[in-house]
Amino acid sequence: MNVINVIQPYRYLGTWVFDDQRVGLSKEPFVGGADTMIDRVTSHIPDAESGFILLFSGMPFPGHEFRLQWRREEGGGNVYYSEQLDAEGWLCPALLRYFAERPLEIYVQIKPKSGSR
Repeated sequence: MNVINVIQPYRYLGTWVFDDQRVGLSKEPFVGGADTMIDRVTSHIPDAESGFILLFSGMPFPGHEFRLQWRREEGGGNVYYSEQLDAEGWLCPALLRYFAERPLEIYVQIKPKSGSR
């Protein structure tokens, strides 16, 4: 089964965060390198700081742009590596609100809120 999750990260007090009432998250921050990865992948999106669309899945899906590969557990969360960005980012335990267990790969697509690039 290919489940695609959708969140809308935005900047709050200088930090990338997202809300997802469906899984009980509010202003959940991206830190530990994941924030830097977001800076890089949204650099072409006008006004990304006001919000952009991030789709992700543990399975490849049409249009995915990035593949994150699990590297290690760290600080209660998990570190993933993107070959396309040659960068690592830490994802907190909230990841398990979307997956029954830590996925070995996460596939990601980034889109502007308007849906056009």
